[in-house]
Amino acid sequence: MESIFYPALAELADSGYADFQSKLIPTVDREAILGVRVPLLRALANSLYREHPEECRAFLQQCPHVYLEENGLHALLVCEMQDMEEVLAATERFLPFISDWATCDIFSPKVFAKYPALLLQQIPVWIKSEHTYTVRFGVGMLMQHFLGAGFRPEYLDWAAGVKHGDYYVRMMVAWYFATALAKQQEASLPYIEERRLEPWTHNRAIQKAIESRRIAPELKDYLRGLKV
Repeated sequence: MESIFYPALAELADSGYADFQSKLIPTVDREAILGVRVPLLRALANSLYREHPEECRAFLQQCPHVYLEENGLHALLVCEMQDMEEVLAATERFLPFISDWATCDIFSPKVFAKYPALLLQQIPVWIKSEHTYTVRFGVGMLMQHFLGAGFRPEYLDWAAGVKHGDYYVRMMVAWYFATALAKQQEASLPYIEERRLEPWTHNRAIQKAIESRRIAPELKDYLRGLKV
């Protein structure tokens, strides 16, 4: 069943871009991809949230959606919300319906930055989920919000302790440690030196760190020697 915002999404659709997306997002059928670029999706979410609040509330109750872009729009509408408790509730309702990395990775509610303590209560729950994209989301939130001023060394243990065989979870853990090497090198480097991650994730973290512009050339050379 098409959603109330399907016509607006269809107007922004590009079949050529949908073909391109389909190659990058193999967990979503090509027929479920309209081909709407993310900047257009963000602009649509912003205008709908401001101008059609009642329709937005109705749309957010319509899961599961049919199209990738409907899921993306759903994620971005939640990102516009300002009440932390409301956002957390909406997040819990939506996470089980995420079926791809693209939707997961644009889902980053703005209000989370204002309530780090509440967010920290949820992250351990998310990363212990059996649902692939709930775990990926949890590690992503740990990476986005707690590798800066709010960092604590034990958060590295949280990420290293994620045991999930799915590619998209393992890749997010690798991304987390590559970012940690850039932002919290002293605390995170021992995890690589002592090979505390499983081999595949260990090597991907090193590779992503080597590709990063935020990592010094000397550290990149050292990391190359730590591959397993």
